[in-house]
Amino acid sequence: MTLVLVTGGCGFIGSNLIHYLLEVEPDIHILNFDALTYAGNLANLADVERHPRYQFLRGDITQREQVWEAMRRGVTDIFHLAAESHVDRSILDASPFVRTNVLGTQVLLDAARAFAIRRFVHVSTDEVYGSLGPTGAFTEESPLQPNSPYAASKAAADLLVRAYHHTFGVPAIITRCSNNYGPYQFPEKIIPLFITNLLRDEPVPVYGDGLQVRDWIHVRDHCRGLHRAWKHGQVGEVYNFGGRCELTNLELTRRILQALGKPESLIRFVPDRPGHDRRYALDCTKAERTLGWSPQIPFDDGLAQTIRWYSDHAEWVAAVRNQDYMNYYQRQYGTQGPAANSAGTQGPAANSAGSLLSH
Repeated sequence: MTLVLVTGGCGFIGSNLIHYLLEVEPDIHILNFDALTYAGNLANLADVERHPRYQFLRGDITQREQVWEAMRRGVTDIFHLAAESHVDRSILDASPFVRTNVLGTQVLLDAARAFAIRRFVHVSTDEVYGSLGPTGAFTEESPLQPNSPYAASKAAADLLVRAYHHTFGVPAIITRCSNNYGPYQFPEKIIPLFITNLLRDEPVPVYGDGLQVRDWIHVRDHCRGLHRAWKHGQVGEVYNFGGRCELTNLELTRRILQALGKPESLIRFVPDRPGHDRRYALDCTKAERTLGWSPQIPFDDGLAQTIRWYSDHAEWVAAVRNQDYMNYYQRQYGTQGPAANSAGTQGPAANSAGSLLSH
């Protein structure tokens, strides 16, 4: 039997990956291992909680005994997605990022060795490469030059995975992806934050001049890439996945406004993030050539689907924009958060929301 351990399976990408694997792999079983931190949400998988090939185990990847408990259930393969992933939170306090992303990865790698797993897919990010100028794209051979505590912790995890493969023969693959969007994404990230704000006619904050460039990929295309890497990738290799869709943050904002029929007067420019990387872009030629993968969902189609999902899941949105979510704004920024600000007015809530943008 193939039992796949998905760490961080209650998060955005993890829950989408579990849905995808259950859909396309009729013979595998999945064990979702998640600590249920603020961005982990059991509701993301409510529709499969009674699926005969799915089980959930709450646990922390930094705790060896908890990881060993999961592995003893017969785990054969690992998709490692559990991570602290929000750049702004890493700027406020890097400690949880080092603990989860570095120590947690080391604990999992030790478990992979001890239990002789067949394949370890480590899910990383384009941010480990640093920032690009106006042209060019990162390849798998680009040097790692992380510029935020989050990116540094992910780069450290990548190097641990590489070291465990070369030193101990752990059958590991590293994947790096550009900015994801789609259903179940926690609304402190730019696209769901803007959608959920605009559905309430609240302002949307844009860092600096808004000309930072990001490459966007629908989460389902990313999940397809992870699946292909697991099935067909070469151990010890790195694979980039991107959407071949570069947009400035300002152009992205305007596309969301247009799709929702909202005026540009709802844009609020806020002070830029410290050390904000100017541009990311990934060269996906290797994955296209060796894995037979390419992004399939055009951005405008994917954005329309994403807007529809958030519009249709008002209860999910309300549950995550709860008092804890608002308390986070108030604790960190001394304000009540976006819901406290009336539409079309400049105020502290708009500025605090800007401090919560990712990428």
